Amino acid sequence: MLMSRQIIFEDTLPKKIRLIGGVDVAYAEGMSIGAAVVLNYDSLELLESQTIVSETRMPYIPTLLSYREIPATVGSIKKLRLHPDLFLVDGQGFAHPYRCGFASHLGLALRRPTIGVAKSRLFGNVENREGKDFTLLKHGGEIIGAAVTTKQGSKPVYVSVGHMISLKTAIKIVRTCARGNRVPDPILRAHEMANAQKRKIHIRCSQYN
Repeated sequence: MLMSRQIIFEDTLPKKIRLIGGVDVAYAEGMSIGAAVVLNYDSLELLESQTIVSETRMPYIPTLLSYREIPATVGSIKKLRLHPDLFLVDGQGFAHPYRCGFASHLGLALRRPTIGVAKSRLFGNVENREGKDFTLLKHGGEIIGAAVTTKQGSKPVYVSVGHMISLKTAIKIVRTCARGNRVPDPILRAHEMANAQKRKIHIRCSQYN
């Protein structure tokens, strides 16, 4: 069965979200750096972070990025002691040419709720956004996501269902987690962790060159 047909577009979250996760991947010297963080949903306080460094085994192939990023991401998540109610993912979910981007692929692999939050539009068209906090992202009349303004004066982020959540709830959660930044805090923290590890790798490599 195609993975896209396995995506669940209904909310499967607890009534009260307590912990929210964020993931990101960076690359350095032929290595993939997966980072996973867990934040308190109400305060967005960072409670835990984990990283893992592994060999990058797949080249960059447009629209197939999830296959490159899944191993390091899952590896970092498995190191977490805390178990978030859902994950925000730096990438596309349903808003993908194959209707199954990184966020959806990860959700299916983990069997956990995920939301795709991308900084650029990969697929679909956005209607006139003037004066709107969010605008639906469509392809061929099908709703595949939304362009969401999280910070006044900034470009939108592109939110789509990853797995086990509705688009309406996904938009609400992304807005809740973006406090003063364009990118939601869980993804921003994961990005910072991944890049901190990336800098360490560059420093170590430069010492031996």
